[in-house]
Amino acid sequence: MNRTFAATVTGAALTLVSPFLAWTWTAAYPGDLTLYGYPGATQLVVLVCASAAAVLLAAPRLAPAGAVRALRAASLAAFGTVWVTVVAIAVDLGGVVNLEPGALLAAGGSALLAAGAHRLPDDTREPAPPARRLPRWAEVLVITVVFVLAMYVLTYGITTGSPEEFLAFLPAALFGGRALTVSGLGARLGTLTARNRTATAVATLAAALVFPFTQSGGQYTAIADNILVFAAVALGLNIVVGLVGLLDLGYVAFLGTGAYTAALVSGSSFSTLDIGPLPFWATAPLGMAVSLVAGIVIGAPTLRLHGDYLAIVTLGFGEIFRITVNNLDGSSGPSLTNGPNGINSVPDIELGGFDFGAGHRILGVEFGRFANYYLLLLAVIALVVLLYSRVTDSRIGRAWIALREDEKAATAMGIEGFRFKLLAFGMGASLAGLAGTVMAHLQTNAVPDNYKFADTAPPNSAFLLAAVVLGGMGTVSGPLLGAALLYLIPAKFEFFSKYQMLLFGLALMVMMIYRPEGLIPDRKRRLEFHEEAVAT
Repeated sequence: MNRTFAATVTGAALTLVSPFLAWTWTAAYPGDLTLYGYPGATQLVVLVCASAAAVLLAAPRLAPAGAVRALRAASLAAFGTVWVTVVAIAVDLGGVVNLEPGALLAAGGSALLAAGAHRLPDDTREPAPPARRLPRWAEVLVITVVFVLAMYVLTYGITTGSPEEFLAFLPAALFGGRALTVSGLGARLGTLTARNRTATAVATLAAALVFPFTQSGGQYTAIADNILVFAAVALGLNIVVGLVGLLDLGYVAFLGTGAYTAALVSGSSFSTLDIGPLPFWATAPLGMAVSLVAGIVIGAPTLRLHGDYLAIVTLGFGEIFRITVNNLDGSSGPSLTNGPNGINSVPDIELGGFDFGAGHRILGVEFGRFANYYLLLLAVIALVVLLYSRVTDSRIGRAWIALREDEKAATAMGIEGFRFKLLAFGMGASLAGLAGTVMAHLQTNAVPDNYKFADTAPPNSAFLLAAVVLGGMGTVSGPLLGAALLYLIPAKFEFFSKYQMLLFGLALMVMMIYRPEGLIPDRKRRLEFHEEAVAT
């Protein structure tokens, strides 16, 4: 025991020192890992992971549920980041000869840290001792700090300048999240946020607002914009899949309905309708209304089906939508959507005299086009989250959950299953339509290829469904996290374009085996998947 602990401490110390030494001799490898005394990008990530491991070793009582499992996760975070970087340096630069002493020290130290941590005896305490209640101002302060740090981590992931840096960041983020979970700190944070919902909402919004102020250009803000569009649509799908339990494989069609509606009435020179341009405050409700009608028209004859049959019908609807807009070109069908060419040159939004396509100075920071749309999309996300939360806590939301758990029992208790399912289908479609109206202006076009069932990059129906399942069905934060991950990973790993779907499928298989309830699961769903753990 003493030798194992000493080896673990030694590994942590070596890993802590290594970021202050050069890892390679040339700046050809991204992240500038050639400096002594000043950690570069990936080295800073390793320093954070090793510091967390050192804290858990020095003060195990900081982990309410036990420190050893959290220490193991933190050690794997450091080990994964170090070894991904070491291998990438050797591959990119042509051999291990390009590794400087700092990289070798990090490789050995992180391996010793991980091996020692996994040999320490488990000290898990179940259930974890209850936390002492803090003053309200202290709880609000803790929530604010945690959300700002979480936004900083997400910002780092978005702004990584190379695939190598992002690949090294992934193990740190994944195992770091696991360390928070198994230490019991995640559960305590959940208790704090449940007690201070208003403060949590304000802290989340404040943390998100910080992002555009940290960007000097539009490259990474554009990625954040697309993540927010994807997240808004995933939240709408979460109503259908997460709350009601309906498997919808054609949901991206409602996003396309909103986008085409906005493109047709917003004054585009390619629009085939002699309407408009309508202001955005009229375009957005119109896009929602058209998508709502489409949801009702599709849902009314199909929602009496169940399971795989419903999934096949919705899959067919998604393909019918794409084929239809592809054929409405004046040759194969009526002239409405310009067929495969789509509707281009959709103008930027003007709302209350504010032109979202022009540059503006806000609090001394120059906001470009993508930063302007980022603020608008934050407002859309806030609206979607508000509607989702209010409906979930209402009589309608409870009826949806009852139908998901046992439709026959819910019907026997007087819940009209078809009516409530149609309501969910329509509401989810309208929220997707709202996101689609913004997406048309953001991308300045609406083309059929954007609305496939499956493709190498989102948004498409397969990725939307995966975002809900991966993040955690029936929660607010789950689909947001799932959407962020599933948009970021294809965007950062474009060199894997031929193998993205293969890797995507493998990742989902691993997820279903080891964490089927999702990354941020609903409490009831966690209990369903881990009945044995609850029983013991």
